[in-house]
Amino acid sequence: MKFLKSVKVEMQEVTWPSKAKLSKDVVTVIQSTLLFAAFFAVSDFAIDFVMKLFV
Repeated sequence: MKFLKSVKVEMQEVTWPSKAKLSKDVVTVIQSTLLFAAFFAVSDFAIDFVMKLFV
């Protein structure tokens, strides 16, 4: 039970983000994910195209 009490105390000390900050961070993560996905997709297609030229 000591563990649960310490968890409760620790959770009360946490500074939670505001809705605006959370929304901004979520949008940033989604944009980053889409950007990386697009980059890897283009890279994959380019490498595939080059490989097919030589094979």
